Amino acid sequence: MRSDQEPSMNQMVQLIHCIDCHAIYLKTPFDQLPEYESYPLHLSDNFPSIERDDFQEFLRNHRGHRLEDLRIIEDSFISEKPYCEPVKVSYFKATNGKESFIIKKFRERIDEPLKYQLIRGDYSLTCTGIQIQSEEIAKQLEREWKAPPLPTYKIAAFLKLYQHIAETIDIKNLERVSEESPNPLEIYYKMDDLSLIYLLRNCRHIFPGKEFANIEEFIHRHKEDGVLLLKGTHQVEIVERAPSKKKTPAKIPLAKKKAIENV
Repeated sequence: MRSDQEPSMNQMVQLIHCIDCHAIYLKTPFDQLPEYESYPLHLSDNFPSIERDDFQEFLRNHRGHRLEDLRIIEDSFISEKPYCEPVKVSYFKATNGKESFIIKKFRERIDEPLKYQLIRGDYSLTCTGIQIQSEEIAKQLEREWKAPPLPTYKIAAFLKLYQHIAETIDIKNLERVSEESPNPLEIYYKMDDLSLIYLLRNCRHIFPGKEFANIEEFIHRHKEDGVLLLKGTHQVEIVERAPSKKKTPAKIPLAKKKAIENV
């Protein structure tokens, strides 16, 4: 396959599963596009190309096998690297109506075609840590706090305090926000009310007098959709399940079988 499109629209693609050998094929509108060997030296020259039909090749390789269509489950796509990275491992879910599967999508080199692997099981995202946006916070404080400028040591003290609070937060108590990230394993969350109160209370030790009023306004201004959002880093965890075994009738001993037949 030569398409790098993500399988987000079922009407654009057809996911086919070979039941006999568990091969996966993603049929797309690009299957019959020719493959070009090289680019011409002059604009007037023709592009040398090789006619291809990837889907027909798949059918030839699996002739006589049992094939089934799988429906891609929308919004199930996840990747271990940024979406724009061409060499990465990605996962999405699909179902045949009776059983759900994980489809692993990957390539090891940029010049290789995409490969698909069926995995029986499910995946989940596990949080491995919560970080604050230190660099963005420092720049925003310097941008907003100009007369007089906020001393560097106070910015560092605020960042240290906020990071300490972030490390003690249970991510289950946080509300996820729709902040987009180029990395699909980075998810942004709003600070919970208890952590907000703790942050404001301890800021009084860093910012006395009018400075506290300014930092309080800064916190309330950016706590929900700005630089004070917490960034959770996640990893993909896959739990595989054994294929279901069909029950076969128990064998009856020959002597007992004859006795039954004579009854």
